Formats: sequence, C-alpha cells, structure tokens
Amino acid sequence: MDQSEPTEHTPETAPSPLPSPHSPSRKTVLRAALAAGVALPTALVGVPALARTTRGAQTPRPELTPSCDDGDDPTPQQTEGPYFKPNSPLRTSLLDGNPPGTRLTVTGYVFGLACRPVANALLDFWQADVNGAYDNSGFRFRGHQFTNAQGAFTLTTIVPGLYPGRTRHLHVKVQAPGRPVLTTQLYFPGEPRNNTDSIFDPRLLMTMRTNGPLQEGSYDFVLNVPQDPGPTDPPTTPPPSGTWRAGAAYRAGDRVTYAGRSYTCLQSHTAGPGWEPPNVPALWRAG
Repeated sequence: MDQSEPTEHTPETAPSPLPSPHSPSRKTVLRAALAAGVALPTALVGVPALARTTRGAQTPRPELTPSCDDGDDPTPQQTEGPYFKPNSPLRTSLLDGNPPGTRLTVTGYVFGLACRPVANALLDFWQADVNGAYDNSGFRFRGHQFTNAQGAFTLTTIVPGLYPGRTRHLHVKVQAPGRPVLTTQLYFPGEPRNNTDSIFDPRLLMTMRTNGPLQEGSYDFVLNVPQDPGPTDPPTTPPPSGTWRAGAAYRAGDRVTYAGRSYTCLQSHTAGPGWEPPNVPALWRAG
C-alpha cells in the first residue's frame, strides 16, 4: 500500500537566519547548565490536555511564536500527515521486542519563550518502520512521554525507513501544560531527499552523531509559553568591575575576575551581555 504523505505548501516566508556559530545562545548555555546538573527554575508544571486525544479537533494552527530574546528561532510547525493515531502508549522506548533497524536515541529539552525549561511537557512521537511503513492498526513505533523537572526528554527508537515522496523524518506533537499543541517533524542531516522533499525545513534538522552501531540525535523545542525573564537576561544596571568583558573570547582554563571574585572558564565561548560568571555556572566556576 502506498503510504506517501500528501504534499502541503507552507506559507512562503523566508526561514529565519540560523544562530551564529561563533557564540552560544542563551538556550545553548541553559542546555549546558541543565546537562551539568546545575539547578535552574522550572516552568509550568501540571497535567496537560493530551495531544494524543485531540484527533479531529478543529484547532487552528498557531502562528510562529516570537523568538527567544537571544535570537533562537521558535520551533516551526509542520503538517501532521495522514498517520497520526491518538491514545499512544506512555513510554520512552518505541522498541517493541527486537525490531530490525539502526538503533536511534533522540534527546533534548523543551523551552519556553524566555528559553527556560518547561517541565511536564507532552511529546507524542510516531514514525515509519525500517521499511517505510506505518502501523495503522496498532501502536508499533508510536508513544508519548513527558519532560522531567528539567524539561528534558529521551526517545529510544530506530532510524525510520524511506517511502515515496518523503525524506527520512520523525513526527512529533509537543504541548506545554494548558497551552496549544505544536505539531512538527524532525529531520536527519545529509539525507539526499532533503533537497527534493517539499515539506522539509532545515530549521528542524537534528544534530546527529554516530556512537559505534548506534545513532544519537538531539533537538531542543521552543514553545509559545510565556515565562519570566531567564537568569541570563542582560542586567539593567552597569556590571561591577573586573577583568571579564562582554565580547571577549574565552577558552577552558582561562581565569577572570568579576565583582571582586575569581572565576575559571569551563568551556570555550565568546562572552555576551548577561553571561557574567555568576549568571552562567555552566561556563564559569568560582575560584
């Protein structure tokens, strides 16, 4: 049976520019802090209205949300396609038994408009099997989960197969508690069909790496969730004196002073306003 998804035309708007590769964004800094186990305020806890129960609901697609104030693009929406099923099982692994295919782990975070993590956000994933077929009678390669208190998620699955008309992709619905559902897709870099798939959007490319026989991907979602300003927003008063300077390039091991204290750089970066050492423990260690 031909399971090609119908081609849909998206509004003719130019993609937002990609973040500069020379300096990490606020979201990147927060992601590093979360991965390092640094305590950060969480946002919006509670039980969401599940996206997996909304099939047939006449919910208008939201407009693209304003970007986080460090220039990160919000996650673009994409077509649901014909193969979404509600009531998928609660699970982080879509591997029923030992299915054929290259094992894939996808990790990431869900952020709000201030680039702060969203706890208890719903993620509902579905995909094709290694042969490019969707299970429309059961729930093979379908499942939903919730982000943890740090806004993080992990999905264990396989690299989906190809089928006519589409490049390789994962489907996902993402919903913060009490907020609209974002329906979108995630893509794989280096796929030849990325150049011919009319739905493909480079802003939805995962960051991929090979770990032996496994594939590991990462992607962070930004949702239309109002939040208080994050801990790395630029201060409204002049910073205290010291050797730290916005715009300077620092390498791991470099030492600076700020507000009478000494700090050691933990990872290379170009400093920006609001990234003073006390504000970003993922980048600086006191002492």
